[in-house]
Amino acid sequence: MLAIAYPKKGQDKSHASYHIPFSVLDVAPIVKGGTISQSLRNSLELAQHAERLGYHRYWLAEHHNAQSIASSATSVVIGHVAAGTTTMRVGAGGIMLPNHAPLVIAEQFGTLDALFPGRIDLGLGRAPGTDQLTASALRGVRGTNGGNFPEQLEQLRAYLDPAGAEVAMPVRAIPGEGAAVPIWLLGSSDFSARLAGELGLPFAFAGHFSPTFTVPAMQLYRNSFKPSAFLDDPYGMVAVNVVAADTDEEAAYLATSMQQLFLSFIRNTPGPLPPPVRNMDELWTESEKIALQNQLGSAIAGSPDTVREKLRSYIEATGANEIMVAAHIYDHQARMRSYEIIAGL
Repeated sequence: MLAIAYPKKGQDKSHASYHIPFSVLDVAPIVKGGTISQSLRNSLELAQHAERLGYHRYWLAEHHNAQSIASSATSVVIGHVAAGTTTMRVGAGGIMLPNHAPLVIAEQFGTLDALFPGRIDLGLGRAPGTDQLTASALRGVRGTNGGNFPEQLEQLRAYLDPAGAEVAMPVRAIPGEGAAVPIWLLGSSDFSARLAGELGLPFAFAGHFSPTFTVPAMQLYRNSFKPSAFLDDPYGMVAVNVVAADTDEEAAYLATSMQQLFLSFIRNTPGPLPPPVRNMDELWTESEKIALQNQLGSAIAGSPDTVREKLRSYIEATGANEIMVAAHIYDHQARMRSYEIIAGL
């Protein structure tokens, strides 16, 4: 069995006030009027800032055909961020495995582990991370649809650790074979929560866009958990949108960029991350406002005092072993400041 640094409760860097690790979820946001090059430079600068502030890990997410996201070539961007940092764990939150042949992911993350040993995480999801037309273009004649995700996962794990495979692998992943890369399962519903529990793997839930299912999925994960060679106890991480600023009013203003972005998803009018506005009531209908409140129901925005208490309540409600903070903030310096405030709570 490979010696892999799977998360252990109380053994990782923890937030001084909450006593659990805090981490960063990034999509390298493309802002209105900005460029992709600037987005990727901003992600590196934010990662370096987060490392200095004591964040535990920095994950990038795979999405495609999205005008607001520059992290579609996720493995490449992970290498960019890992090369510019020194101690923080860097990884995928996540790789959408049905979009790829497992051998390719084994090779990519084996390469990343060889370049940055002991610092790479591999979070895996089964959703396409895009619309169905784009998913078809990504997957081509393989035609995977997520239904065979458990089989793909088993194959990927066998490439990384042939000694632990149930059957001998006819092809070897080089790089990849023997890579010390911990695998996480990601989810926004119950499927991966149950699978992660049954396999004894760490689980990360997308609470930043699926708030209604967060608590049930975390409970299902814990109830399904079976100790494994990787974890003795369940380890669940939850992603949440947080916008922190010096005042509640400023945070509410900054958070309108996130609200406008999700509104564009509802209307199927995608675009770059827009600048904030003073009055969302001039943009959304009442039904759209309700829909957004349902989708962003767990989002936290406010001053340090407001964020401190809301985060405490959120951690208690979810029982999270780790919090991963997402922040759709238009102004890069305001985004940096938000993560600074959160780290200093």
